[in-house]
Amino acid sequence: MTWLLDLDGVVWLSGRPIAGSARAIERLRDSGRRVVFFTNNSGPTIADHLAVLAQAGVNATADEILTSSQAAASLLDPGTSAAVIGGPGVREALAVRGVEVVLATSGPAAVVVGRTTELSYEDLSAAATAIRRGARFIATNSDATMPTPDGPVPGAGAIMAFLSVASGVEPIVAGKPGVAAGQLVADRVGQVEVSVGDRADTDGLFSQVTKSRFALVLSGVTTDDDLPVKPAPDFVGETLMDIVDQALGT
Repeated sequence: MTWLLDLDGVVWLSGRPIAGSARAIERLRDSGRRVVFFTNNSGPTIADHLAVLAQAGVNATADEILTSSQAAASLLDPGTSAAVIGGPGVREALAVRGVEVVLATSGPAAVVVGRTTELSYEDLSAAATAIRRGARFIATNSDATMPTPDGPVPGAGAIMAFLSVASGVEPIVAGKPGVAAGQLVADRVGQVEVSVGDRADTDGLFSQVTKSRFALVLSGVTTDDDLPVKPAPDFVGETLMDIVDQALGT
């Protein structure tokens, strides 16, 4: 039995561990369940994610980390080219896939967009032009925001929206709850028992894609004031530990 956990808003907020998350993961593993992480945060590399998990007291391996960057890369054929608006995690996933990262002005086969805090108008303009000229427009995810200890900040969806308006083209969204993300889970994880996340519009819908039960935590983007949500979760808790207590019994 496998539990699929989001990271931002479930295990940590901007890298700061959420109280009890490490113990909750340990309890799941002690119960015989496999724990796999799927994050829509495309910016960090796999090594980055593993390092922050270790700092949070969670031991994990690279094959237990799935990302929206990997889902986006899976949509491109090895040997093709892509321009990137995004962080090093996107570039890493494309390199592993065998996709060459090139400038948007060089006629790439695709433009792959993820969350990044390093943006320039020139880069965005070149990317929009490449998309208008026929490059495939692939977004790692469409999350409008991502949670932090100080509240939500703009996510990849905000950058995606800029380019969509500027180019007049709707992107293919690879990450949760997209088809590519579902295929990535099917290929690398198999059947999922419970999907845990902090957003109904991504994690909740993705639970339907993976045919798993949906557990909603209120430690990230979603709060008590947002309830009820659709799809309706099977479990609701303030933290991951609350979810585990409900599922396994206190």
